[in-house]
Amino acid sequence: MKHIRLPLSEQDILSLRAGESVLLSGSMLTGRDCAHKRLCELLDAGKPLPVDLAGETIYYAGPCPAPEGKACGSCGPTTSARMDSFAPRLLARGLKGMIGKGERSEEVCAAIVRERAVYFAAIGGAGALYGNAIRKSELVAFPDLLSEAIYRFEVEDFPCIVAIDCRGGNIYKH
Repeated sequence: MKHIRLPLSEQDILSLRAGESVLLSGSMLTGRDCAHKRLCELLDAGKPLPVDLAGETIYYAGPCPAPEGKACGSCGPTTSARMDSFAPRLLARGLKGMIGKGERSEEVCAAIVRERAVYFAAIGGAGALYGNAIRKSELVAFPDLLSEAIYRFEVEDFPCIVAIDCRGGNIYKH
């Protein structure tokens, strides 16, 4: 099991191989399809983004409200394919990591290789486990989207599998 510190370094990205288990610790963003759509609308309008994506990792999740004494409630991954129409543009803006569940389109796979990024698979149905790995949660952008807003999480030992690496290795392809 590899321990990886976020934000991802170029060296970390180059060292990761599809199929490896990792524990992520550090800072990541959250965002689902509504937030991704809004980010791309801002790009289309030539407006600045509310968050600099350079070097960031985004977790495709919508956190549940935090119970007493916790930074976050349950926070399981959503289906990554819902972000496929937006991901190549955001990768071109410097996004380096994505976390979700399920396969990605050929266009996203090509963008991961082109932009030297990585896609991590999280475990569907393990929202409570992921919620427990979140140490801090801060609203960053689009508060009107509620749980689909963009949050910044500080995580510790957040378990994932490298699903698609920067060389095109892909656990979903044989």
